[in-house]
Amino acid sequence: MVEVQVLGEFCFSRLLGKPIYDKSNRKIGKIKDMAVQWENSYPQIIGIKYKSREHQLIAIDQIESCTYREIRLKENFAIEKTIVLHETDIYISKWLLDKQIIDLKGSKLVRVNDVILSWVMQENIEYMTLVAVDIGIKGLFRRLGLEFLVAGCKNNLLDLQYVNPLENWNAYLQLNREKQQISQLHPADIADLLEEMDYKTRAGFIETLNDQQAVDTLGEMDLDAQVEIIEQMDQQRASDLLEEMPPDEAADILVEMTVEKSEELLNLMKVDDAEGVRELMQYEEGTAGALMTTEFIAFSAELTAQEVINRLRELAPEAETIYYLYVVDNIGILQGILSLRELIIAAPNKILRDLMHMKLQTVQLDDGHEIIAQVINKYGLLAVPVIDEQGIILGIVTVDDVLDFLLPEQGKIDMHSWFTLRKWGGRK
Repeated sequence: MVEVQVLGEFCFSRLLGKPIYDKSNRKIGKIKDMAVQWENSYPQIIGIKYKSREHQLIAIDQIESCTYREIRLKENFAIEKTIVLHETDIYISKWLLDKQIIDLKGSKLVRVNDVILSWVMQENIEYMTLVAVDIGIKGLFRRLGLEFLVAGCKNNLLDLQYVNPLENWNAYLQLNREKQQISQLHPADIADLLEEMDYKTRAGFIETLNDQQAVDTLGEMDLDAQVEIIEQMDQQRASDLLEEMPPDEAADILVEMTVEKSEELLNLMKVDDAEGVRELMQYEEGTAGALMTTEFIAFSAELTAQEVINRLRELAPEAETIYYLYVVDNIGILQGILSLRELIIAAPNKILRDLMHMKLQTVQLDDGHEIIAQVINKYGLLAVPVIDEQGIILGIVTVDDVLDFLLPEQGKIDMHSWFTLRKWGGRK
């Protein structure tokens, strides 16, 4: 293993403005910024910007010594020895200092108050690297020249090996704390992060998530935030996400947009998905028709428990919830209901007709949220089927949807939390 010798450590803010002298003691300029090449865990400084309106850099290998008092060059300065900033390189002041990064461990946004640099030697080659960002109050007071006021405070540093650059440097940095990835965050935590961001940063961040992450995260946000994000997105990406969302949620978002905008997005969606969403958009707000999702699972009464389990393995990814299974005839009239638990513990050859409950609790398309809430609460349901005048099941209203409507200030309701307080399809 090659030994790395640390020759010095510096706070970037304390180097800014320090004079630069060449070998003949001629003052070349001041440290205006430092350029970084971000190719590994510890990004390297490639050069020093010495004039405000110049993009030529003094190469880092020209540095003889570095202190908080001054920078000394090995040779006399010559403009032809300078280097230019490459398009993939960044300036510390411009793209790091005062920018927000994401602390994945704390699931929060933090600000870079200072940057810690290290002057090292490896195989007789000296170079300077970024090793950490300072996100603490001490770094902020240091910038103000008031560090003595917080001398007793500990440094709050985040190691640079956990910071990965994103394509859009002027938006934010993604912090990979303890080798965790954003995908390991709960969607609710990602939603909290998005709520803290300004709209430009939010739009860029959502683009870094894959479709499933984006859908799950949007599902944790309030309607206004959902609409704002979808409207800011590229139309094709927005339509893709709307296709992946539960139809009732997609309908809620599109209803809040202008007719022109919603039609543009609907026209980009798959025909079947768009038709389902359009139908839900027609119902009055707060009714069962508007609150329901058309993603539910229904089977014929003549299927055996084993046959249903086999089909569930194929159908489950397409359904919003499989807590209940609905039994229908050949035209879709609701005949019975059973819980997933009842299906699993049933004998494999038992048919659904002998397992289902025929005493049904349902709501109509025009029933308001008060009626739906009463039915769900009285019978301890996780979801209630919505039927038309003929008794055909058209969708289901889940407990989280009705509670989100009744208690919007409480945020999204987790069905799993509700389930822990209720029995399968039974009373409290």
